[in-house]
Amino acid sequence: MSGGTVRVLIADDQMMVREGFSVLLGAQPDIEVVGEAVDGRDAIAQVRELAPDVVLMDIRMPELNGIEATREIVAADGSAKVLVLTTFDLDEYVYQALRAGASGFLLKDASARQLAEGVRVVAAGEALLAPSVTRRLITEFSKLSDGPRPGRAAQVAYGDLTERETEVLVLIAHGLSNVEIAERLVVAESTIKTHVSRILVKLGLRDRTQAAVFAYEARLVTPG
Repeated sequence: MSGGTVRVLIADDQMMVREGFSVLLGAQPDIEVVGEAVDGRDAIAQVRELAPDVVLMDIRMPELNGIEATREIVAADGSAKVLVLTTFDLDEYVYQALRAGASGFLLKDASARQLAEGVRVVAAGEALLAPSVTRRLITEFSKLSDGPRPGRAAQVAYGDLTERETEVLVLIAHGLSNVEIAERLVVAESTIKTHVSRILVKLGLRDRTQAAVFAYEARLVTPG
């Protein structure tokens, strides 16, 4: 972020959506819309050129969809956060986007306040997860993932976690914030932040979103 201003790139193949979000976000004093992309390839090119803090990414676009674009952006530029947009919550493509490295998702009918706050949350390095929706989403689609199922490598990975770190990981997967986890475990919030950081490093994960997905896929949390 430059001078406290969040730089945003909007990627959507519908011009009215791009312009609408641009107007809503542009009205915020701490948010600047630096560009608009018409598809996934355009988004990747503009991320390289403009270096935004947050990419608002539509999932279903021509040329290159939002999932593949998210994967490339996250792999190429660790500083760019992707916030995916969808028209309905139980969308299997949202789950795939989270696995690809997106930091969260928003419904396209989100209010101006929700949109702006979502951008701020993701820019600050937090995951944007509505716990009830995300649990249903991950539970519904983790079984259907076309990725490899957790095997010995995954078992070894989470086997490196301490008992308390595993406990924290499970609570992350249930959608609890650091404050809520600290209250549940009766420890300081700073202690939970330390646990979360160690979990991400040990598992080689980008953020809390991927940690939640990992917990479900490794069967540390039982779908249902």
